[in-house]
Amino acid sequence: MTFERKLSKLYKLDEHAWMRHANPWSVWTRNTVLPVLIAAFWSREWFGYGAAVPVAIAILWAAVNPHIFKRPASLDNWASKCVLGERVWLNRDRIPVPSRHARLPHVLSAAAGVGAALVIVGVFRLDLWMTMLGAAFVYAGKLWFLDRMVWLYEDMKHHEAYRNLGKASPDSR
Repeated sequence: MTFERKLSKLYKLDEHAWMRHANPWSVWTRNTVLPVLIAAFWSREWFGYGAAVPVAIAILWAAVNPHIFKRPASLDNWASKCVLGERVWLNRDRIPVPSRHARLPHVLSAAAGVGAALVIVGVFRLDLWMTMLGAAFVYAGKLWFLDRMVWLYEDMKHHEAYRNLGKASPDSR
């Protein structure tokens, strides 16, 4: 089982939830999670233990974001294709992806991981520049990763297993 499939289970992303997450509003507002988390943890300086409240709100936002938007009317946009590509990527242990897509997503995830480590250390030390540098790495890695997911989806959408990905009956909206 891929790490991404484990994460999708953690976020309770079933077929219906994935399609809700394919809404561009979900994709774009998901980018607010990191600054909200940073601000929430940084707020310990102002609120002490009361910072647990904004931290809990930030974690709740990360958990509910993929579920609160309705299925988009169209999946023919960059943000929706990112999500469809992520579906293909998390399934790569069952249906191999083309070799040109096999390595870079891991590199980009690692870059985002390095950024996340910098964010954690920066927030712990209250070092604004380290935190901002880390956030830049996270966003560069994640957004480039998402762009690769669009490319992966476009390359794989004609595969038998993915021909109907995102297609649903009108009553499932």
